[in-house]
Amino acid sequence: MNLEEVNKIFRQSIIKGYFEPSLLKLDFKKSNIKHPIIREDGLMQDNLLHLFFDLETGSDYPDGDEWFMAELLFPYSIKLPDSLKGPDYFSTMSIGENKNFWRHRELIRYKYGKSKKLEESLDFLEKKYRELHSLLEPLEKDIK
Repeated sequence: MNLEEVNKIFRQSIIKGYFEPSLLKLDFKKSNIKHPIIREDGLMQDNLLHLFFDLETGSDYPDGDEWFMAELLFPYSIKLPDSLKGPDYFSTMSIGENKNFWRHRELIRYKYGKSKKLEESLDFLEKKYRELHSLLEPLEKDIK
């Protein structure tokens, strides 16, 4: 196996063995939305914001076993206020047919050298999800 394959397997084991079960205990459930690029299922707390784990990005780096990308997807092609656009919040993801979803990507580093920081990473991920979700709640009426 090459480095990229090993890192993907390791990342997937951490996500499936720790992050997903821990998030399910925090009232997340399986998402009913399919991501246009990521093949794995996502998680959500309601049908507004969906969390996916990107196993591909950075898996070819030597330290690719220490982190992964979490992608928070707002799967609605609606106009977001300018205050929610940009790298701190949401950027567009074209899905064709003149439609765009909104996404936020976050680097989750769960290992620093020999020290695993899984719990801190989980707390960070949950807080980021809640923060972005609360920003989108006023738009919920526009998508129904």
